[in-house]
Amino acid sequence: MPKLKPHKGLKKRVKITANGKVKRPKAGKSHLMSGKSGRRKQRLRKKIEASPGFSKNIKRAMLEE
Repeated sequence: MPKLKPHKGLKKRVKITANGKVKRPKAGKSHLMSGKSGRRKQRLRKKIEASPGFSKNIKRAMLEE
């Protein structure tokens, strides 16, 4: 059986904290930014903690379990 490789694209987008939580960027900031308010864009810049179900998938893809 070949070795499993971590998902390199995902590795560049998310960060796993020391406690094992997954921090991910918010969606909706790639285009059409002129129609969004400054406050909304400011909130979109922050990173948030991924939900438990999504965190499980991310950790599996990055081989962190």
